[in-house]
Amino acid sequence: MATTNDLKNGTTLRLDGGELWNVVEFQHVKPGKGGAFVRTKLKNVVSGKVVDKTFNAGAKVEIANVDRREMQYLYNDGDSFVFMDTETYDQINVPNEVVGDSANFLLESAMVTVAINEGNPLYIELPAAVEMEISQTDPGVQGDRSTGGTKPATLETGAVIQVPLFITTGERVKVDTRSGDYLGRVN
Repeated sequence: MATTNDLKNGTTLRLDGGELWNVVEFQHVKPGKGGAFVRTKLKNVVSGKVVDKTFNAGAKVEIANVDRREMQYLYNDGDSFVFMDTETYDQINVPNEVVGDSANFLLESAMVTVAINEGNPLYIELPAAVEMEISQTDPGVQGDRSTGGTKPATLETGAVIQVPLFITTGERVKVDTRSGDYLGRVN
């Protein structure tokens, strides 16, 4: 057990009957009248739902022990993704539901951070940007446009993103893993 004074961004709390919540941001507030309190924005680890919650200053909260390890993605066996700890060579199966949309930007042998609580994988964190190859895109056609146009392109993982018209099949591009946005070409 800890108090609200020990909260930091990224801390994982166990609240409301065992649910795990990450502290996205917090603010210690001391009004001129009345007791101090801590205003937090919490994100549910499993569902991704974000809520605002206020605690009295000094209130007891349970901090969950979350082990975050750098792991290498090996392969998908259909039901789960298999990751390997590069220090111990232990392999862990992470269910498809936990990986979710991150699978669109996950290449074999990629390094990711896997968060584990009591032996259960909670979520994976990809690097902010990854380099991928365009496996298919139609040729861009210049037309009557006041701004640069975009077209759909399929990445080597099968995900579809919007790229500028000058991008061709076989080129390597940098993609933002959080939003799926095109960031630029890679030479």
